[in-house]
Amino acid sequence: MALKYRYYLFDFDGTVADTGEGIRRSVAYSLEKLGFPALPEATLSRFIGPPLHDSYMEYCGMTDEQAEAAIAAYRERYVDIGLYESRLYPGMAALLRSLHRAGAWVGIASAKPAFMLQRLAKHFGIDGYLNAISGTGLGRHSADKRDLILAALPEGADPKQACMCGDRRFDIEAAKALGMVGIGADYGYSVPGELRAAGADAVFADLPAMAEHLLGERPRGLFISLEGSDGCGKSTQIALLKEYLEKRGFETVLTREPGGCPISERIREVILSLDSRGMSAECEALLYAASRIEHVREVIEPALDCGKIVICDRFLDSSIAYQAYGRELGEDFIRQINAKTLERVRPDRTILLTVDLAVSRKRMSQGAPLDRLELEKDDFFHRVQAGYTRLAQAEPDRVAVVDASRSIEEVFESVRAAVDEAL
Repeated sequence: MALKYRYYLFDFDGTVADTGEGIRRSVAYSLEKLGFPALPEATLSRFIGPPLHDSYMEYCGMTDEQAEAAIAAYRERYVDIGLYESRLYPGMAALLRSLHRAGAWVGIASAKPAFMLQRLAKHFGIDGYLNAISGTGLGRHSADKRDLILAALPEGADPKQACMCGDRRFDIEAAKALGMVGIGADYGYSVPGELRAAGADAVFADLPAMAEHLLGERPRGLFISLEGSDGCGKSTQIALLKEYLEKRGFETVLTREPGGCPISERIREVILSLDSRGMSAECEALLYAASRIEHVREVIEPALDCGKIVICDRFLDSSIAYQAYGRELGEDFIRQINAKTLERVRPDRTILLTVDLAVSRKRMSQGAPLDRLELEKDDFFHRVQAGYTRLAQAEPDRVAVVDASRSIEEVFESVRAAVDEAL
């Protein structure tokens, strides 16, 4: 990846995260507590981005002392409640991750208090992608955006190799004054024409377009597969993982094998139906391979190309475990018929959930009616588990083995840690 700049700085409110709800509600709380007239929603949104002290004076006609009292009242609510009434813009985590992995210097420069920025960065799980977080102290009335930007850059950084991304004119004007490129995030809280009037070098109406400009290409997504014998708890862990990643601001696509797209779902019905008993092992393996290549082309590749995280319930490892070992067809044959798939995509991280066969059998008996594969005998599943063990031993950097016999919460903690490592 050939980066356009060496240093990438971002405003926070309205650029990295939509913090509007918490800010608006906390400003409204402070006005009510101090006995000031309520403000319309549009005016409350003007508080997002600039220093609070300046906004209270401009939009409420407060004196210096009244503004200080308003800020104190605002923080009564915001620090514990309003701070977390926010969300990362979808795709922002993927952008920051891509910049970090490409070796860029990535920083936050915001008029928000530094301790709040640090809390939110950790809350959203993006702190590991940031080289610097520059914010204000609690005692400052206002902050010169130029000082905040300079504090977010390493000593001796050439401003001509840096860009500042923000959704308000203060961000752009400060960047231009320092000789930096100013990138306008028009998806935030700017008013129409504000960013271009401030001299922005480029303005983007949505985050995907801005990300492609900053990276020179679309951010590449992450492919996560979950594997294990039937009854290992994959469905539960997949749902928890999807929720966890989306709270961190990643866009996810949840899919499965066999299946995931119309043709592959029809193949799934054939493979798993009790009416297909007697199907040869070779036919079964070829049907899985056919379903997979269609699934990759229709679902997985497009999602990864858009920077999304694909969470797949089973992938090629299942074919190796179930057909190469369970059906005793051998790895060479399975890899050969899936060669076209392997040329296109491989999981970045695989979570292998392991349970004893007795536990697996018990869990399966308590669920939906068993399909054709689930009705196989114990010796088949012993071979499947041995196949998974060989895969994990052969690729320890990709395959994370998780003991799934523990509580749901304990298992997910291990799953989360394995995915965080990949991120």
